[in-house]
Amino acid sequence: MSTATRLAQKYGIRGRRKIYLYYYFPFLNWIRQYRWSYFQGDLIAAITMASFYIPMALSLASNLGHVPALNGLYAFVFNPFIYALLGTCPQMVVGPEAAGSLLTGQVVKESINRGDVNDEDGRRSAEVGGMVTFTAGFIILLGGVFRLGFLDNVLSRPFQRGFISAIGIVIFIDQLIPELGLNSKAAEVGGVLHGSCVDKMVFLLEYMGWAHGATTALSLGSFVIIMICRQTKSHLQPRYPSVAYIPDRFIIVVLSAFITYYFRLDLKGVDVLGNVHTGGAVFRVRWPYVPSTLKIASDAFSTAFVIALLGFFESSVAAKSLGTGEKTGSVIKNMHLSPNRELVALGTANVVGGLFMALPAFGGYGRSKVNASTGGKTPMSSVFLSLITLLSVLCLTPYFYYLPKGVLAAMISVVAWSLLEEMPEDLHFFIQIRGYSELLLMALIFLSTIFWNLKIGIAVGIGLSLLRVIHHATRPRIQILGRVPGTNDRFENAERQPGSLEFFEGCLIVKIPEPLTFANTGSLKARLRRLEDHGTGKAHPALPPIRRKEHNQTIIFDVHGVTSMDGAGTQVLRDIVEGYVKQDVQVVFCRPPPDGSRVWKLLESSGVVELCGGRENFVESVQAALALTEAEGSVLVRPEGDQDADGMA
Repeated sequence: MSTATRLAQKYGIRGRRKIYLYYYFPFLNWIRQYRWSYFQGDLIAAITMASFYIPMALSLASNLGHVPALNGLYAFVFNPFIYALLGTCPQMVVGPEAAGSLLTGQVVKESINRGDVNDEDGRRSAEVGGMVTFTAGFIILLGGVFRLGFLDNVLSRPFQRGFISAIGIVIFIDQLIPELGLNSKAAEVGGVLHGSCVDKMVFLLEYMGWAHGATTALSLGSFVIIMICRQTKSHLQPRYPSVAYIPDRFIIVVLSAFITYYFRLDLKGVDVLGNVHTGGAVFRVRWPYVPSTLKIASDAFSTAFVIALLGFFESSVAAKSLGTGEKTGSVIKNMHLSPNRELVALGTANVVGGLFMALPAFGGYGRSKVNASTGGKTPMSSVFLSLITLLSVLCLTPYFYYLPKGVLAAMISVVAWSLLEEMPEDLHFFIQIRGYSELLLMALIFLSTIFWNLKIGIAVGIGLSLLRVIHHATRPRIQILGRVPGTNDRFENAERQPGSLEFFEGCLIVKIPEPLTFANTGSLKARLRRLEDHGTGKAHPALPPIRRKEHNQTIIFDVHGVTSMDGAGTQVLRDIVEGYVKQDVQVVFCRPPPDGSRVWKLLESSGVVELCGGRENFVESVQAALALTEAEGSVLVRPEGDQDADGMA
């Protein structure tokens, strides 16, 4: 009988199957709690989000993803709806993001550079983008099925900040070309539109004088107005919360399209979005792995893996910040955040989106805060957002024709600016605490992304992050203990308090404060030998032994922290004990695991208990172990500041 079943029977909980069903399919939970009084707030929040993010989706698709603008809207049709059914954060809204769109665009651009895709063939570009989205979704879905939700802790904050800040710089410089109306000139020069960030910087410095006047005025004017509105709203919102409802970006998009149409600026050199429909049926389903796309599948997989990691990381940050909505006005009860179910929800949403060739879409904190602050109380606001976007795709796409691409690029530049805003705060924090390794990691990721490309930056960042994780996991943390003067049973780490603890002649008291696994036992023997020879783990191994052998007649292992062991760790521990026994060194274990536990069974079956002389050499305290060795009467008190290793125990 499982623990859950036993507790349910004990406390008379009925309908256990329904409880599990509501847990794994959150839609069945929150729809039962929905009331008509929530309708107005959810609908207003959805309309507000649509006014902000439908133009943004068009921008992300055409300017960053290098796919038809319509495919950016698809990400707001399917992903919020599916997440509302399966997601565990009631007020989180998923949609396309700048980082994922840019990485998708990198795969599309590489396909264009190799000649696999024609630059003007929107359908083929959409197929490549759909393959990236589908692959990223499938990776995340597998992570959820195999319960890999803990991976949201693998990518460190320095990795995220260095990479996201570099993406902000890359996006900002990338969008300056359409904002200045230099797309045609860049195409003439060649190797710029699909080049590195440095190539684009050199191009902009060289051809700044060729900027198109009307395009520059519309684009930079829109950027300045959006930034002013953004700052003004952030200052006014604490006193006047209703300013969050003002759709400033939607107004700017509508006005710029009207100005372009009224003055026919499209005939005067202003590049417009044009016909959003690329031909064929809307919402066409296409299996991503067809013979024409298989040749780029390997590149797509590596990029999709990174998109999956970054997307899940950002979604996890948003979900943890929002929680289940107690502090942000959500009215849904009995929702439980679960990283594994978040993986399933996000993975399913992107798998479906990939079939329709949509951009990758994940949860965003900013977008979700807009949802909560404008009245969204339940996942129904995400459902309404999907329906509004669906109506836009079916009915409003002809009105997108005169949208200036430069204005859409300006909206992307605002996003890029927001990606850079947290960098100064993080830099100040790590400088303040002297976190030089974190600063170095951020700098390496940032510079490699800027001066090479996104893939190099990703490879450097993930490689360094994994190295840090492995180094931390494989580093043994064993300690040498000494007794606090004036006490009988207080023992502390001798390396933290040198010169102020009491030690016992002939005894080495070693504390193992962590589980023993294959990862951290590889250098355990060498670490113990260093303690035997020098009395401290900080001594350089090149030093000759300075502790006499008679100080190591008894080894006392404090194993209270060894809450688990695997086979490899057990084997290393047995070899260590066996080596001491062969040298006629007495081995005593104190604070052992309880009889019948997994660790105790391993100690018995591996022969460690027998090698030590039986159960009587496993005692309940360090003091009892000292009494067992009959060495308590020979206390050596180290004078203050004395660094003589002979006194260490």
